[in-house]
Amino acid sequence: MTDVLIEAGRLTEAGEQFVLATVVSVRKPASAKRGDRALIRQDGKLVGWVGGACSEPAVIREALRALADGEPRLLRICPPGAAHGGEDVVIAESSCASEGTVEVLIEPQLPVPLVSVIGDSPAATALRRLVTGIGWRVTAELDEESDAIVLATMGRGDEDALDAALAARAGYVGLVASARRARVVLERLRERGIDEEALARVRSPSIRSAA
Repeated sequence: MTDVLIEAGRLTEAGEQFVLATVVSVRKPASAKRGDRALIRQDGKLVGWVGGACSEPAVIREALRALADGEPRLLRICPPGAAHGGEDVVIAESSCASEGTVEVLIEPQLPVPLVSVIGDSPAATALRRLVTGIGWRVTAELDEESDAIVLATMGRGDEDALDAALAARAGYVGLVASARRARVVLERLRERGIDEEALARVRSPSIRSAA
């Protein structure tokens, strides 16, 4: 259990997705016990214990499916011919000689969004506080893995920061600036050779409201 918790903390800090698998019901004979737990990484590696070779393949297979659709599910691993249950239970027949049944709760843990808020302005400080308050991860540095990047620098280094932000994978790039300053920044990026498709990704409320 300690290894599972340590790995869960590490992956959460790194912003990586994983699955927690918890044994919630056991019908003997079975090697697993209620409360046994494992963690399955997105590469299929399992850390922990949910019953060994009789259960692990089915747990890993269902865990990867849960990561794909983001939905938790209850997995029942049972001997051939013993499958029964409602529509909310996923059935997997065990190939082991044991006639026991194990039910495992599969819970995908999807990464919390990471937001880069660049700048020392009051707006940047307030936004970082807000992002932290809703449970998202936040950094004051430009992280290429960020889901969103917001520049609130009060005009300090906007062009370089926005150029770097547009090269990252972020789905949202925001610029907090006056309408005049935002247009100047975008024009300077055009002069650097940044194409219109990339510049169209920039969201600046002052430009939208002034349009």
